Amino acid sequence: MTDPVHILTINGGSSSIKFALYQISEPLVRMLHGKIDRIGLPDTSLEFNDPIRNQQGISSFVASDPKSAANSLIDWLEEQHSFASIRAIGHRIVHGMRHTEPVLATQESLDELHRIVPFDPEHLPREIELIEAFRQRHPKLPQVACFDTAFHHTMPRVAKLLPIPRRYDAQGVQRYGFHGLSYAYLMQELERLAGTQAANGRVILAHLGNGASLTAVRDGHSLDTTMGLTPAAGLMMSTRSGDIDPGLVSFLVRSESMTAEQFDRMINRESGLLGISETSSDMRDLLAREAHDIRAAEAVALFCYQTKKGIGAYAAALGGLDTLVFAGGIGENAPPVRSRICADLGFLGIELDELRNAEHAQVISTDTSRVAVRVIRTDEELMIARSVYHVLGFDASIKEI
Repeated sequence: MTDPVHILTINGGSSSIKFALYQISEPLVRMLHGKIDRIGLPDTSLEFNDPIRNQQGISSFVASDPKSAANSLIDWLEEQHSFASIRAIGHRIVHGMRHTEPVLATQESLDELHRIVPFDPEHLPREIELIEAFRQRHPKLPQVACFDTAFHHTMPRVAKLLPIPRRYDAQGVQRYGFHGLSYAYLMQELERLAGTQAANGRVILAHLGNGASLTAVRDGHSLDTTMGLTPAAGLMMSTRSGDIDPGLVSFLVRSESMTAEQFDRMINRESGLLGISETSSDMRDLLAREAHDIRAAEAVALFCYQTKKGIGAYAAALGGLDTLVFAGGIGENAPPVRSRICADLGFLGIELDELRNAEHAQVISTDTSRVAVRVIRTDEELMIARSVYHVLGFDASIKEI
């Protein structure tokens, strides 16, 4: 009997790195997993759960920036009993331009990622650093880049075009969409839970978390999505503005002499729930405060209102609606938000069962609702592991890499 071997998944964010080991088997089984949180702050910590050894814990961590966090994570992983069993690493890469499938992280593909950094300066530099850190320390371990944009490559051209001078389209300036790993997983789960007919129907997926977006899916393919050239577009989010009047740029340049860097920081890190509430970017905090803080109440109301409008727009694009899926930290865990979003959408055939909604049932719509409203917990890390499995193949050769 051979010892189990594993795929390591890395999901790097602006202030966190999630990691998980998946045993290569049918199906893939999550083993050791955890995250480094609050990178760059004094109270950086590493939280882990090891079901094999029945161990879990949180320890303080020194990580002043993403690069040092990556090396510290590798140091920690090397000390774990399961590290020697890792045969491949999968990374979530937010922006992949026109990539439609995961790719091996070769020098050529890394050079390409460096070239497209201007399209996503918020995420790509950190994600490249993670790949290069593992490559420097363990050059023989194959790594796979899994792109969040790939799921949306099926969008029709009319959904990708931006109404600006055509010459920019030739430079790759178009709507790409993101959260693709989450959406790919949700569609696989929808088919498993509700069947092929439901997955091939008219579906709206709502990934609502720190980043928030909607995607319209028909016949299993992305038809449209709210995020665009960058993840800052679309719905209001925790700290991102989402869609705003482009005239605001020139207004702030004239009135406040705002620079491009300052504007970028404002719309990505100082806006959204945080900007409206002036207190928190966390929906849980705002729901707790809204009864006595009008700023919190308005932040929650605007988030729900924009999401409701987006659902209506995508129902129009789909020519109707069969299934609505909530996912993400807010979508999975905030019944009041789900309820307010679905309120007054009866004309689309959406009827929520408030008891099921409060209990986080898999199906939260009524038995008579024409639209099935579901809550599905997304799993980007499992989708990364499945992508690595697909790219490298599952056979004896992977155990000998």
